[in-house]
Amino acid sequence: MQIKHEIKNILCVRNDRFGEFLLNIPALRALKETFPAAKITMVVDPYVAELAQAVPFISEIIEWPNVKHDILEKFKFIKLLKSRSIDMAVMLNSSKELNIITHFAGIPIRVGYDRKFSFLLTHKIKDLKHLGEKHEVDYNLELAGLVGAATKDKAITLNIDNDIASNLFAGYSIKADDFLVALHPWTSDHLKQWPQARFSELINKLSAVDNLKIIIVGSTKFKYPQNNKILNLTSKTNLQQLAGVLKKCKVLISCDSGPMHLAACVGTPVVALFRNDIQGKTAKRWGPWGQGHMVIEKNSLLDITVDEVYAKVMEVVNK
Repeated sequence: MQIKHEIKNILCVRNDRFGEFLLNIPALRALKETFPAAKITMVVDPYVAELAQAVPFISEIIEWPNVKHDILEKFKFIKLLKSRSIDMAVMLNSSKELNIITHFAGIPIRVGYDRKFSFLLTHKIKDLKHLGEKHEVDYNLELAGLVGAATKDKAITLNIDNDIASNLFAGYSIKADDFLVALHPWTSDHLKQWPQARFSELINKLSAVDNLKIIIVGSTKFKYPQNNKILNLTSKTNLQQLAGVLKKCKVLISCDSGPMHLAACVGTPVVALFRNDIQGKTAKRWGPWGQGHMVIEKNSLLDITVDEVYAKVMEVVNK
């Protein structure tokens, strides 16, 4: 449906995890290309704000934590939104709270999924994401398409300083000709977790490869000894620094995770480990977006062997 009148201010909401936020970048681009004169204000969780700052077509960021809010906080948020004279709100993640807030803020066009008080929306689409029949990027573009938004550029990209990771590497024996392999050994969903013992075994195998150095990344401490072949940066980076680190690496090994999507954003190939026995959690919906990635997907993550993953990494090493 094409919106007929002029759109000057668009509010977009995606205030959950940063991997999910990144997969909305093509939908945000579609909105900006379709309504080029509009200012896009993005509502995100505070943790994700620094990544939203790296998306060039976002003009303003409003932090709204993905937690329960009291009535005073909601009234303040409604007042804030009213002051922005917003023409359209696009709820990229379903939220009863935000459907209510955008309604009482008097935003005339409210776009979202047909769930969670969807009677307050003016434009809605049935939420079929759980079926996993297409990629999350395409689902998000489909939602933006409710108001006629479209783009030919479906890339997920960020503006990240090439030197942002340099200070993190200072003091470590990393040379210009080293082949840097990033490894993210966990996921927020235990159903998607390859055993950490196998990650440790994989590190041991990769450590024997000449000129290859391993950088362990993530926000949770992974207990693995650091040496001249292994740099453990867990809990030592913010999200923009993590993007910079991944940009310096030749490949990332990961299960389905935020860093997997972040690596795809900065053009780093991913060896991604997935299970395909749970509808809606497969690589078809959540796999690394773009070209050059390798997915190992089986009915059980326990069926994925260390040797299989090692072989995929060595394909990248030997190119």
